[in-house]
Amino acid sequence: MADDVKISKKKPSYPVSERLDAYLAKYRRNIDLPIFYSDLLRFQGSVVVYDDNDEDTLWIRVYYSDSDREEIDLSLKKVYSYLVSDGGDWILKYLSVDAIDYCTFGNSKPFRVKVRNILNDNYTYFYIKKADASRIYGLELEHMLSPYGLNFLVCKNTLIEEHIAGIPGDEFIKNSLDDRTESEKAQIAKEFIKFNERCTITLLGDMRSYNYVIIPIHDFDQVVFKIRAIDFDQQSYEGNLKIYMPQFFKENYKMVKMVQDRIQEESIEQYKLEERSIVAKRIISYKDRLSALLKCMRSDELSVEKHINQLKEEIYNYSLDKNFRTCTSMGDIVKNILDFVKRNYENVSTSRF
Repeated sequence: MADDVKISKKKPSYPVSERLDAYLAKYRRNIDLPIFYSDLLRFQGSVVVYDDNDEDTLWIRVYYSDSDREEIDLSLKKVYSYLVSDGGDWILKYLSVDAIDYCTFGNSKPFRVKVRNILNDNYTYFYIKKADASRIYGLELEHMLSPYGLNFLVCKNTLIEEHIAGIPGDEFIKNSLDDRTESEKAQIAKEFIKFNERCTITLLGDMRSYNYVIIPIHDFDQVVFKIRAIDFDQQSYEGNLKIYMPQFFKENYKMVKMVQDRIQEESIEQYKLEERSIVAKRIISYKDRLSALLKCMRSDELSVEKHINQLKEEIYNYSLDKNFRTCTSMGDIVKNILDFVKRNYENVSTSRF
């Protein structure tokens, strides 16, 4: 049931270590960029961005001096080319930077860039943020262990992220959930169970409803709903295990209630086992890359000793696996969770033959 667990008010930003930087370079996440996060902070003015209901979105649209704007626009179009294409200049003449928005809410304080193709008016977004090792580890773990690949780039203290399309979870719960059919509600409940399990396995915290999106996919005879995380600030930092379980946030109460009303206990365990098995298969598939990432993660400082000690004891009490008691970092804890999931999957698979 939703308990309204508490998040640390201010998580520190952890620097990208040399070892993590080398990992990013090896897997082509690291690239020389023509513009940095700090460059965009030089805006001269701003206006509040409102939604269609005239409510404050917590974003402001920023403006730059004429002398800065031309250089910034060109640099942002080059960043877009690096992110979605081959980095060539051939695409630049077809692009327009229509808006640059800034959000002061949350830890990452991102800039959101709207890029439009002038030939057909199709547009998309990408984000520029301060590089934080926690977030980068969260993005990489999501890329490897979730059903969704992620596209991002890092250069020194700047992180570039692609936009993840979908309906914000809080908006979907408020405006659309009650209108779903009974079969659709059951399918969403199933997906929430799987999402909850995946967040716990990867230690992705703070999945309140505005930190994930709902993605409706139209199949030939139905609409299938998927749930996808869009915020990775709270990766492997908190000591309270419940923070890594979306079911315990009050913002997700209606989702939890839907699970309780429509999914039997036996089915809940079935769906959790299904998700653990899928994650285990991904762990095996990404063996070398995941091992390299975890090697970096285990040596990096990503939390405080108090949180590490609390979390490893809570996970030990949950799993009764003594390996967790020897953990000295958040990276150790993540590695042991993934080893635990993989080991259980392999033991069950072997016993069937």
